[in-house]
Amino acid sequence: MSVRHISSGSPFEQQVGYSRAVVSDGWVFVAGTTGYDYETMVMPQDVGDQCANTLKTIEKALIESGSDLNHVVRARYILPNGDDFEACWPHLRSAFGTAKPAATMIIAALMNPEMKIEIEVTARLPQR
Repeated sequence: MSVRHISSGSPFEQQVGYSRAVVSDGWVFVAGTTGYDYETMVMPQDVGDQCANTLKTIEKALIESGSDLNHVVRARYILPNGDDFEACWPHLRSAFGTAKPAATMIIAALMNPEMKIEIEVTARLPQR
């Protein structure tokens, strides 16, 4: 069984010891991802903007793995404030409207107070 690790360049990956995504046995496991712009390490204040950044980072990792957003089968949304979730729906619908993954929204504290959403997904590699 081969395993491939994908990095987004986030300093957290090195500091904590994880990969943005791991590809194994036809699956792509994307780690919990927050709304930083990893080139500038800037975090938007708006939860919708954070959600959009998060989805861009996830999409980039999926494409690098050989998959894409349309092959996501599971999504977990973690927010410290459940009232913020509805502002993310348009972004989530746009990203996952085709795949329609099984999904769960969890209310929990995140690593830094500026983080308003974290998303974790599991995807399949497309059959070739």
